[in-house]
Amino acid sequence: MGLRINDTVPNFTAETDQGTITFHDWIGDSWAILFSHPKDFTPVCTTEFGAVAQLAKEWEKRGTKVIGLSVDGAEEHVKWKSDISGYAGAEAGFPIIADTSLEVSKAFDMLPADAYLPDGRTAADSASVRSVFIIAPNKKVQLIMTYPMSVGRNFAEVLRALDALQTTYETPIATGANWVKGQDVIVALTLSDEDAKQKFGNVDFKLPYLRTIADPS
Repeated sequence: MGLRINDTVPNFTAETDQGTITFHDWIGDSWAILFSHPKDFTPVCTTEFGAVAQLAKEWEKRGTKVIGLSVDGAEEHVKWKSDISGYAGAEAGFPIIADTSLEVSKAFDMLPADAYLPDGRTAADSASVRSVFIIAPNKKVQLIMTYPMSVGRNFAEVLRALDALQTTYETPIATGANWVKGQDVIVALTLSDEDAKQKFGNVDFKLPYLRTIADPS
């Protein structure tokens, strides 16, 4: 069975370019984002790591730790970061997991259980390791995205999704299509009209089943 939303993320101990971590301890009481890559020194992945580096202040404002993963070793990660920082014009200060054994990639269901990396491997051998996991402070998965090799991830969308998740976390509300922080949110159908008014005050009835309130955050 693959990893699904609301599953507790696997705990693991792994080497990174910044030393050894145990994942749940590393998350602590923060939100966390794990974004994975099939190989160091590849073009699309370099642009993606650069985008994450450029958003460092935005992750910090949201109390969110970010961590990368690639199937190469920690020494390669250190060398690759020079390229990333030079390309992006921003320091890649986040750690990168060295998942040479594929242990983490398999635990997070990014690869088939029988996957292996042959000698002289290329990014194509681990192409499915292109996922994003947003994890709440309770260590449960809140969102999973997986992209193909040919499509770079939009980290502005990851940031938008993080805002939506933090706004709705443990609250009976949802966000509509293309929602951005500050816009009205949707009252969950688990609340009756009366309960919605009692809990939130002013409720705007767009449709009998589509009720909105001002962004509570």
